[in-house]
Amino acid sequence: MRRTETPSRTSLSTGAARVALAVAAMAGVPAVAQANVPAGGELTLYTTREVALVQPLLSAFTAKTGTKVNTVFVKDGLLERVKAEGARSPADLLMTVDVGNLIDLVEGGATQPMKSAAVEAAVPANLRATDGQWTALSMRARVLYADQALKAGPIRYEDLADPKWKGKVCTRSGQHPYNTALVAAMIAHDGEARTEQWLRGLKANLGRKPTGGDRDVARDILGGVCDVGLANSYYVGQMKASKPGSDARKWGDGIQVLKPTFAAKGAGTHVNISGAAVARHAPNKAAAQALLEFLVSEPAQQLYAQTNYEYPVRAGVALDPLIQSAIGPLKADPLPLTEIARHRKQASLLIDKVAFDQ
Repeated sequence: MRRTETPSRTSLSTGAARVALAVAAMAGVPAVAQANVPAGGELTLYTTREVALVQPLLSAFTAKTGTKVNTVFVKDGLLERVKAEGARSPADLLMTVDVGNLIDLVEGGATQPMKSAAVEAAVPANLRATDGQWTALSMRARVLYADQALKAGPIRYEDLADPKWKGKVCTRSGQHPYNTALVAAMIAHDGEARTEQWLRGLKANLGRKPTGGDRDVARDILGGVCDVGLANSYYVGQMKASKPGSDARKWGDGIQVLKPTFAAKGAGTHVNISGAAVARHAPNKAAAQALLEFLVSEPAQQLYAQTNYEYPVRAGVALDPLIQSAIGPLKADPLPLTEIARHRKQASLLIDKVAFDQ
């Protein structure tokens, strides 16, 4: 399984501080579908997301339904753990980030299909499995951090290979799932040959070796190492919410954010997801489905946006004010995530072929 995300101290404290607000906000939420879910029941959630990131949502669910959620944080090896536990596994719901991790769970036999009209109505078809094996719960866009002084109009991912950007681009490792997914999407849009050409051009334009994390991209732009860099959207909210005067706050306030798109007609900005799947041997399947349906409800989606600075998967849900002001609404690429996942291995091999990280 791929690595998990590491929240900042700010995101952890912010999430905890909003639990009370979340519970209050849920007072007007319509009852969640809970057929065959006993009052006062419980379920077990295995999550690779830090519990503090999702606890406000779980607390709100418990307050609304009376169903207790037992959370088990599995930093690494989620699939291996569930497979080792087999039919004795207490896991009802499996939650993780990156579509590749969800596909791995399905291909590893750790999930089961779920039919839910509520999920199908809330989550666009390209952001969930056609057979109900998994669904997205939130989106994070792969955007460009840029120097504040840079005057840039509409930009495409393909443009980053243009020699005019030589020595001006920063990014983390090409083999990190965030970037591997982007390359896989590029293959799906442009084909392997053109993607290889793009990767070689992008490598030639790097201002430093691919390393560090997405926040380091903002740091290096502020430090004059590069002018633009690939990074995830939610880190912008984390940095801008940091303590005034802190390094993270300076990095967040020192950049502008651009929303590149693919060159293909009708394409949008590349997104990856957090998502979940019902465990294959779930002892409380109905409760697991109820939680999933709750998590895609409008108030819960708004809480996702407020707590984690992510983009809601449900249309019409307000963004967190920091994301609204710094990035704004998103035109997500309509390419099915299953198509992106299909090219993951191909993308990884291509990244190594061009020696991108060397």
